[in-house]
Amino acid sequence: MTKRQAELGSAAVFVFPAVTIMGVFIIYPAVATLVLSFLDADGSFVGLRNFITVLTHEDTINVDRFPTRSPPWGSLIHNGLWIIVHLPITLLLGIILANLLHNIIGGPIIKAIIFIGMVVPMIVGGVIIRFLFDSSSGIVPHLLRSLGSEGLVTRTWTAYPQTSLASLILGSILLWTGFSLTMHASGLSTIPKELYEAADVDGASVLTKFFRITIPMLAPVTSVVVAMTLLWEIKIFDIVYAATEGGPGGSSMVLSLQMYRYAFRRLDHNLAATVATILSMFTLVVGLWLLKRQRKGDGT
Repeated sequence: MTKRQAELGSAAVFVFPAVTIMGVFIIYPAVATLVLSFLDADGSFVGLRNFITVLTHEDTINVDRFPTRSPPWGSLIHNGLWIIVHLPITLLLGIILANLLHNIIGGPIIKAIIFIGMVVPMIVGGVIIRFLFDSSSGIVPHLLRSLGSEGLVTRTWTAYPQTSLASLILGSILLWTGFSLTMHASGLSTIPKELYEAADVDGASVLTKFFRITIPMLAPVTSVVVAMTLLWEIKIFDIVYAATEGGPGGSSMVLSLQMYRYAFRRLDHNLAATVATILSMFTLVVGLWLLKRQRKGDGT
C-alpha cells in the first residue's frame, strides 16, 4: 500500500461516520420528503396537484380580507406579508439603535434589555404577544384607548381576523429587533475610526458619514441579518402557535403551522411534505443568496 492510499484510507475512516449520519438524518429524509410531495396517499404520482392544493386552499387563509373569494398562494401570502413588514422595520431599527447607543453611557445596558427578546423562548414570546394585545390587560389596547381610539383596535387583537396577523408581526418586531441591534453594534466596532476622523476634516455632516461610511461598511453584517431574518420569517411557527394557532379563521396561518396541521391533525403526510418542500426551496434560495454575497465580499 502506497503512502497516498494509506492517507486516503485514514481520511475515509474519519469521514465515514459523518457521511453516514448526514445520509441517514439529512439526505434520506430530504429526498423522501421531496418524493412524497409528488405522490398521493395511495402512492400514485400526482405531479403538481399537491402544490396547487397547498397554495390555493381557502381553509388556510382568511378570504374576507381579499377582493376575490379565491386568493392565490394560500398561507404563503401571510409569510410574504410578514417579510414585507417585519424585515425592513427590524433592519432599520437595528441599524438606527446601534448607532444611537454606540459609545454612550448606559448603551450596553440598553442593548442588553432590548436583546432580552431574543433570549426569551419564542413559544413564550407568543404568550407575551397575546397579553400585549389583550383588551383587558394589554398595553397596546390601553394605550390606544387613552389616545381616544375606539372600536376594533382597542379590542383583543389576536381574537379578530382583521388584526390577528398584524398583532403577531408587530409583536415579533419587539422580539427580533435585538438580534439586528446586536449584529450591527458588533459591526460598528470594526469600522476604523480614521474614516470618521477624515470625514470630520472634510466637513462631512452626520448624515453624510452615516450614508457614506456607516451603511457601506456594515453591508456584510446587514447581509447576514437579512438572510437570518428571512429564514426566521419563512419558518415562523412557535409565535403563531402560542398566540393564535393560525386563527381566527386562518387569518394568521403560516406555512410551518400549515405543515404541522397537515401532518399531525389531518394525518395527510403528502400535503405536509409538500409544504416542507416549499419551505426548503425558499430556504435554499436565501442560503444561496447569502453564500453569493459572502463570496463577492471575499473577492472570490
